[in-house]
Amino acid sequence: MSSFRLLSAAARTAPRVLGRRGYAEAASDKLKLSLVLPHKSVFSQDVVQVNIPAESGDMGILANHVPSIEALRPGVVEVIEQTGSHKIFVSSGFATVHPNNKLTINVVEAAPLEDFSVEAVRANLAEAKKVAAGNGSEEEKAAAGIEVEVYEALQHALAK
Repeated sequence: MSSFRLLSAAARTAPRVLGRRGYAEAASDKLKLSLVLPHKSVFSQDVVQVNIPAESGDMGILANHVPSIEALRPGVVEVIEQTGSHKIFVSSGFATVHPNNKLTINVVEAAPLEDFSVEAVRANLAEAKKVAAGNGSEEEKAAAGIEVEVYEALQHALAK
């Protein structure tokens, strides 16, 4: 029996224990966030909500969220606490929602949004576009294409 058919059969015979929750219930709970880079932890504490730039679309995550894994595109992770919010730009990564109100976000690069200069982003974007459209090697063009995507997302985030 293939693994897919095995899982399908198990899912059909498993008892259904799906609960419903409303916003008021979720808002009273805390979400344990862990935002990490390969070399350090950026954020690790209880929060009210986290908004992420998922590949499938922007998502807001509250406590009691359905467990899932989401690939992240370049964009802003907004961390909302009782006292305010933090906006952190991430280049890419993964967000994993675990049972028991835990969210782990693993990213390659991240920095507070306020650390970026609009002028520097604009200049770097123009340079990356020039390299991507130039006569360089395919590897250089591909790397420049990735830079263009990240700088465009960063420019969009700073314009808000």
